[in-house]
Amino acid sequence: MKRRVGIAGGGAAGMCAAIYAARSGAEVTIIEKNDCLGKKLSMTGNGRCNLTNLDLKSEYYNPSARRRMDGWIERYGAVDAIDFFRSLGVITRSEDGYIYPVSGQAQTVVNALKNELKRLGVTVIYKEQVKSIRREGDCYIIKTSESETEVDSCIISTGSLSGVKSTLSTGDGYYICSQLGMNIKDTYPALVGFKCAQDEIMPAQGVRCDCRVTFYLGKEVIATERGEVQLTKDTVSGIPVMQASRDIIQYVKNEGAVTAELDFFPDYGDKEFADLKEDMMALSDERSLSEFLLGFSNSNINEMILGRMKLSGDMKMKNIHRSMINCILDNYRALKIKLLSDSGYAASQVTKGGVSLGDITDDMSYKNDPGIFVTGELLDVDGRCGGYNLQWAWCSGKLAGVAAAGQK
Repeated sequence: MKRRVGIAGGGAAGMCAAIYAARSGAEVTIIEKNDCLGKKLSMTGNGRCNLTNLDLKSEYYNPSARRRMDGWIERYGAVDAIDFFRSLGVITRSEDGYIYPVSGQAQTVVNALKNELKRLGVTVIYKEQVKSIRREGDCYIIKTSESETEVDSCIISTGSLSGVKSTLSTGDGYYICSQLGMNIKDTYPALVGFKCAQDEIMPAQGVRCDCRVTFYLGKEVIATERGEVQLTKDTVSGIPVMQASRDIIQYVKNEGAVTAELDFFPDYGDKEFADLKEDMMALSDERSLSEFLLGFSNSNINEMILGRMKLSGDMKMKNIHRSMINCILDNYRALKIKLLSDSGYAASQVTKGGVSLGDITDDMSYKNDPGIFVTGELLDVDGRCGGYNLQWAWCSGKLAGVAAAGQK
């Protein structure tokens, strides 16, 4: 008799777990509260779907996960994920180690997963929200808003709190897992941008620029990143800010404003920038301050810096003291912006915190009840941008799916 595996949630980890469980001989049922599978997955990577990364290291995950991540990566790494998708007919390509489907479409990945589920005979129940899971003898009852399903093992893959409203990412799994006795670590939005203090003068128009960003809590440096930053009239975001968010979010939440210091000339050393300033000083003539800065940086950044310094762009360079010019230019290496709050779960890609890994075995089962498994974002695992969080979905899904089906 086939082992019956029930999966709460049909996202990336849930679909992966279902495929591996079915391939291992189990009779699989997915219960999904959306009207389709892979809703959030279809939106990842700006619709391109960064599946994994060839530069896969435990240090790219949160500290509480690093101790065990090496073992998980050894059991299911980037090459395993690439092979898995090849088995589904999804061909991938590398962009500096970042792995994408050749199609460049996340929906291609979702459709391939759905087609494999159909081919394997996996049952999918749509538009039912899992409310609880209880043990009855050797079986488990998955209770939803509409029905009850009896299974031999259950995988909880309901996802986190992160995601736009349409994904229905409301963190149901945290409640279910806590009812089963699991410990839930405090959660925060991660891979997210930040809102600025209201008194900050920001670009009137949105602007993207290459920066080094250093984050301070008082005088203490808590994170440094380099990449394309996005500035709007009230937010700071972009890849480097999102990367750092995992390290600074709790300070923004619990200890007041964190300061972001932007260096718009990250490729210049101190001497090189000093020489650049000297060259610029030679332009102190009849031109206006706006004309002086025209070729120095993005016009929106120029306006922002002058606005912060309460200077008019119409001022003639010949009337501005050398020390003031030096001060203006130094702002391009150390522009400080106070961060008031994060942009919220709906704007975040993943959630920091979740089910404690101390409650979970290496096969993703609950230590106090080995017929229950937890996967993906629901666990206290979060990685950097670049395919690391989807890699965790495939890895945890595979390990849980195989083990839930009674295989090793």
